Amino acid sequence: MKTSIICDDEYEAQKLMSLIFIKEEKQTYIARILNIIKNEMVISLKDKSAHSILFKDEYNVEKFADFIQSILDKEHNIVSTNRIKSIIEITKE
Repeated sequence: MKTSIICDDEYEAQKLMSLIFIKEEKQTYIARILNIIKNEMVISLKDKSAHSILFKDEYNVEKFADFIQSILDKEHNIVSTNRIKSIIEITKE
């Protein structure tokens, strides 16, 4: 399954991409979603730190939350990510 998520800008996309995917282990640094406020998502990482990601709009933040939940529940793995400016393409299996 593949999806495209639009972040607020290129910096936010780059930040999110660096937190999403560990290539060798096909895992994510994200441990859980702490909060969603409009177009902003606050996530907790496996090292217990919290980070904020800004998406283009509320639709994209909800789309990402729905997509990433099965990965956090260990039902799927991320296979690849790709960034084109402020758009991140994520593929899971």
